Amino acid sequence: MIEGLFKEGFITTNYDMVMNWAKTGSIWPMTFGLACCAVEMMHAANARYDLSRFGAEVFRASPRQADLIIVAGTLTNKMAPAFRKVYDQMSEPKWVMSLGSCANGGGYYHYGYSVVRGCDRIVPVDVYVPGCPPTAEALIYGLIQLQSKIRRTQTIARA
Repeated sequence: MIEGLFKEGFITTNYDMVMNWAKTGSIWPMTFGLACCAVEMMHAANARYDLSRFGAEVFRASPRQADLIIVAGTLTNKMAPAFRKVYDQMSEPKWVMSLGSCANGGGYYHYGYSVVRGCDRIVPVDVYVPGCPPTAEALIYGLIQLQSKIRRTQTIARA
């Protein structure tokens, strides 16, 4: 049956595939650069790597316009409430990418009294990008991993 429709010029798919395809092609990231990893995030957006080729548009400054927040650097106890507030202001669907060793688990400053040992203690994280600092290629690879995770999600709950 499906082959006959395809020969007539019809394409069949389901709602999840179309919506997830649209989501992966238009990710709007928000920068949450806290330390040196933010420099590599800027490199990924420049002409050499061109993050927009992979579906991530221009970096947003407002959480209300973004659906991906990239945490880059050491998250401190003083900054954690502000980070949570920014995350709560984002609209659904929203994703979090933890960029670098400090954002992943405290990194070099792990035993510091003022350091949060991973941003996953504050918000749920979707993709972890390791490195100190991670390269721009690693950030792009993390974005590709996030896109594959988005493609696997189901928008409509089936009973």
